[in-house]
Amino acid sequence: MARGVYGRSRNPIFLGMRGNLLGLLLVMPNAVTLTVWLLGDVLIQIQVYLEEAHLRQQHGRAYEHYCRQVPRWL
Repeated sequence: MARGVYGRSRNPIFLGMRGNLLGLLLVMPNAVTLTVWLLGDVLIQIQVYLEEAHLRQQHGRAYEHYCRQVPRWL
């Protein structure tokens, strides 16, 4: 079983990036940061989907088991 941050979230780096984008929007609420937050979140979601598909193909049942044990975000 995964330990540390990977035992709590399958994507802790991307989770941190999403948090930073949200923080930027909350500190500087304007149209530009709203656009950056929305676009960034969509691109992160796409990247996570692509990576998880690749990991499923590479690791099969072991990765499926990990996905059942650890949530994607929190």
